[in-house]
Amino acid sequence: MIGDLAKRTGTKVNTIRFYEGIGLMPEAVRTSGGRRTYGEAEVRQLGFIRHARELGFSVEEIRSLIALSANPDRDCHEAGAIARRHLASVEDRITRLIAMRDALSDATRACDGGKMADCRVMEAITTLPTSR
Repeated sequence: MIGDLAKRTGTKVNTIRFYEGIGLMPEAVRTSGGRRTYGEAEVRQLGFIRHARELGFSVEEIRSLIALSANPDRDCHEAGAIARRHLASVEDRITRLIAMRDALSDATRACDGGKMADCRVMEAITTLPTSR
């Protein structure tokens, strides 16, 4: 049942329904009473989706990886390419986050109290270059 799948994978029921609705998870088999039922394959697939999301993969990247995995004899070069592109994106975000941390650190160190009109934090935030 969907509640059991949610507990086994640490996924909210609404999230499972969402993944079914957007096609990341297959439509569940239903009992004669209309209740969703799942097998081990769905547990593994949902686990994969959860881990991929935790690593920051987009829904489209996950969709591509799932499609690639449908053919186990296929060369995994495309999966590697998706992972390499994602890694480059993660490294870019890390670089931007470090720059933001440094700018905020400088701004907070410059804060020595006083009037808002002379606030170094406000000045620093106003003059920070944007990353895009």
